[in-house]
Amino acid sequence: MTEYFSFKQAMHYLGFSSYKSLKELTNAGLPIIQVGKTKKISKSAIDQFMKEHQQTVND
Repeated sequence: MTEYFSFKQAMHYLGFSSYKSLKELTNAGLPIIQVGKTKKISKSAIDQFMKEHQQTVND
């Protein structure tokens, strides 16, 4: 698996079917890497972001 994902790859990795869900994470602080016109998201950044934002949910 690659370290840097396209947005589509990042969505697949996270199990999202909607770009809106990924956009919510980037708005919340998930970093995006931009080189020229290309935007990527680091797998390790996703893992770290998710770890920092995990919560226990009681139904």
